[in-house]
Amino acid sequence: MTSAALTTVTAVTRFGLMNAYLVREDDGLTLVDTNLPRSAPAILRAAEGLGAPITRVALTHAHGDHIGSLDAVAQALPGVEVLISAREARLLRKDTSLDPGEPASKLRGSFPGAETAPTATIVPGDRIGSLEVLAAPGHTPGQVAFLDTRDGTLYCADSYTTVGRVATTAATNWRFPLAAMATWDRPTALRSAISLRALDPARLAPGHGPVVEQPGAAMDAAIRRAG
Repeated sequence: MTSAALTTVTAVTRFGLMNAYLVREDDGLTLVDTNLPRSAPAILRAAEGLGAPITRVALTHAHGDHIGSLDAVAQALPGVEVLISAREARLLRKDTSLDPGEPASKLRGSFPGAETAPTATIVPGDRIGSLEVLAAPGHTPGQVAFLDTRDGTLYCADSYTTVGRVATTAATNWRFPLAAMATWDRPTALRSAISLRALDPARLAPGHGPVVEQPGAAMDAAIRRAG
């Protein structure tokens, strides 16, 4: 596992493919996702290297490669705040029922659940420190993304991947097909990809793949390929 520092973020990466992020705030660090199981030691080392405590965990969605080390991180950091959307909180409890009106597409990917319960749920429009919560459903029903209002970094969860090239999870990217294979409803995922592109982010920080600077043109191409 490696970590790479940017202006306000450190990416903690597993196998060069799966990312968690540490976002510096005035009161410490926000951990965005917790990566695969057994990632906690590297996450905690990265935080120590930054010289700041992890004060909160903000989860984009409940797939196992994003919440896999939640219990270990929470055990190591008693009292840490844990935030997730209300819709994904149900998936965190392994409740895989669909809501009335949701597309009847099959839920895909791993939902292992966690013993750690969220301390609060979040909705689009909320602020977590400098991060604005954005709706980004499609990959999962209640996925959210986070926009850093200071520098325009978009933590896009699995709305986009950047392994090989920038791609949406609304269509299969044969350079990294796993995220699309785990996507619940592709038309919804495409709508979310379009809405996130409209924000014109300065930097794209995905759940899978390297961080991309000035990603607008690449996001446009990804949307065209999926459309």
